[in-house]
Amino acid sequence: MMRNQKALPDQDEQFIQRQLESGRYHDRNEVIHAGLRMLEEFEDGLERWIHDEIPGRYAELQRDPSKAVSFEDARARFESKHRDALAKDK
Repeated sequence: MMRNQKALPDQDEQFIQRQLESGRYHDRNEVIHAGLRMLEEFEDGLERWIHDEIPGRYAELQRDPSKAVSFEDARARFESKHRDALAKDK
């Protein structure tokens, strides 16, 4: 069976090339596999968080609703953390 290979966007190709030039990886497949492993770890962590943390937090809010945060406050906190993370990357 013939696989239809689609080229990656230029930005991704450039990133792969930078990783190869760094000497950390021997070929583009190693770069791609490393990225997939990181994505898998992230997704696994997210699943654990959803199944392990959320139920406990929900139960805590049911016991003491005063600990709740409004959607607007939660969004503002998230946006602030996101801006801080972007600033660190620059």
